[in-house]
Amino acid sequence: MAFLFDTDAISELLRPRPAKAYIQWLKRVSREEQFTSAVVIGEMYKGAYRSRTPEKHLAHIEQDILPAVTVLPYDVGTAKVFGRIRANLEETGAILPDADLQIAATALRHGLELVTGNIRHFRRIAGLKINKILADSLGERLGVGRSSGAS
Repeated sequence: MAFLFDTDAISELLRPRPAKAYIQWLKRVSREEQFTSAVVIGEMYKGAYRSRTPEKHLAHIEQDILPAVTVLPYDVGTAKVFGRIRANLEETGAILPDADLQIAATALRHGLELVTGNIRHFRRIAGLKINKILADSLGERLGVGRSSGAS
C-alpha cells in the first residue's frame, strides 16, 4: 500500500518531539510508497511564509520534505475527482475546505491511503482510505483516543 501524507502528517515530522509510534511506523514505509499533494506543499509554504522564521521553515521544506516524498500535481484528472466529491458533500451539507477536498481527491485518484490526524474530517469522503497511525500516535502522546469511531 502507498500513502499520501496530509499537511499535519508532514508537519508532525518537523516537531521537536514527533509522536514516537508514528516515526516508528514511517521508518517501515519505503520511500517509493510516500507521496503528498502539491496542495499540501502549498499549505507548507504558506505556513513557512507566515512564520516568525520563514528562512528556517523554507529550508525544511526544500531540504527535508521535498526530497523525502513524491509530490503529485493537482491536475485535470484530480480536479474531476474533486468536483465529484464537492458535489456529493454539498448534497449532504457536509462541506469541507477546498484544500482538504483537493488533497482527498489526489489520494482517491492515485489509489493512495491518506495519512492524517484529522480522521473525523476526512471520513466524510466516500471511498477515501484513511490510515489512522498519526491520529492514534497523537492520541497516545496526549493520552486520549483521537481516532475512535473512524474508518
